[in-house]
Amino acid sequence: MSDKFDVIFIGAGPAGYVGAIRAAQLGLKTACVDAFTGKDGKQALGGTCLNVGCIPSKALLDSSRQYWNIAHNLPVHGISVEGAKVDMATFIGRKDKIVKQFTGGIGQLFKANKVTPYFGTGKLLKGNEVEITAPDGGKQTISATNVILASGSVPIELPFAKFDGKMIVDNAGALDFAEVPKRLGVIGAGVIGLELGSVWKRMGAEVTILEALPDFLSVADADVAKVAKKEFEKQGLAIKLGAKLTKAEVKKNEVHLTYEDKDGAHELVVDKLLVAVGRRAYTAGLLADDTGVKLDERGRIVVDEHCHTGVDGVWAIGDAVRGPMLAHKGSEEGVAVAEWIAGKAGHVNFDTIPWVIYTEPEIAWAGKTEKQLKDEGVPYRVGTFPFAAIGRAVAMNEAVGQVKMLAHAETDRILGVHMVGPGVSELIAECVVAMEFKGSSEDLARIVHAHPTLSEAVHEAALSVDKRAIHKGN
Repeated sequence: MSDKFDVIFIGAGPAGYVGAIRAAQLGLKTACVDAFTGKDGKQALGGTCLNVGCIPSKALLDSSRQYWNIAHNLPVHGISVEGAKVDMATFIGRKDKIVKQFTGGIGQLFKANKVTPYFGTGKLLKGNEVEITAPDGGKQTISATNVILASGSVPIELPFAKFDGKMIVDNAGALDFAEVPKRLGVIGAGVIGLELGSVWKRMGAEVTILEALPDFLSVADADVAKVAKKEFEKQGLAIKLGAKLTKAEVKKNEVHLTYEDKDGAHELVVDKLLVAVGRRAYTAGLLADDTGVKLDERGRIVVDEHCHTGVDGVWAIGDAVRGPMLAHKGSEEGVAVAEWIAGKAGHVNFDTIPWVIYTEPEIAWAGKTEKQLKDEGVPYRVGTFPFAAIGRAVAMNEAVGQVKMLAHAETDRILGVHMVGPGVSELIAECVVAMEFKGSSEDLARIVHAHPTLSEAVHEAALSVDKRAIHKGN
């Protein structure tokens, strides 16, 4: 006889584990099934984000920034350091230690909230049963009134540049190089490509990024993308747009690339190749044939606005469904579904989900871009303010970038905020709160912001919407 639960989550990434904890808080008997294995061979909760994504990449970004600052930022402060070097075992080991701390932390949270974890691959069967295949091949079946599919996503693999885990790698492989590659090729100038490319550039690699699209960071506002590209190229990242990879061959200890752009075919030889062309929903083996759950043309689980699949008691959240593949989006869907199941009013506002790229400078935004507003025929006003005029940014020697605010021309409601500069991953939160409460640029313009802080750039951008910024010309 199978164990019976109120809810079972398949997947313990940011969507699944957060949803499971919230469900348990609401008094539901909860289980969570996950098959991720850590470096020690044991179950590692937290999914891609915690194990080989958000957290380890930020650890390496921070470590690499410390090293970069020694040569590129400290001298302007009158500080010089001679003979700086990096111990790669410690560099990677610090990242691994942080990952293990947090995966263990989720285990403790499960224990405290009475969430039952299962180690293995979950498969939904008809009748809301879940078959669990353990790492040793053993099988067991559990069941629940509600099953929430939170299987996440996996890197997209190019047929002519298949991952081998050594020379041609995905995001996980690029987090574990034993030594700094002399030449690193990156396919894709998206979030992963830019962040990991930045890590290894700071550590001394010669980094070339090939992006098939003609525009840089087309998902971001054009003005922000332009500033970011200029700064990345100043740092030494070689970014080639409209460059489509056509061939990748491993020869001895090198990867020989062929790519095409408007000028024809080109050759490039690198020591390591990171393929970061996007991710796809991971649904392989997730569903038995007779469950009734449907997939769309991109392999994502079809759901309604409440994350319900249309099959009684079956829901889906996170990267495996429509919407942006962002950890915080998945987490909020997990919470919302748990609350809907418990008879409460769950809520996820897709219009105010923040995006962040943790490069140097950081990039962050929420809401509509200027191009989107133009295409939709929405009347708007624009306010901008540069970090070059912010005392705190200048004092930090990080006076690069700007804040750009878009407000409705008639109602003044904030429609989008776009930033590139120091600490914008934190600054965007103020704007998200204002947008969530249907705030106007006037609201932010009349709120007192501490001086001297980076947040003054948000304040001045809001003032700029009405042509009354104080510390720049209007």
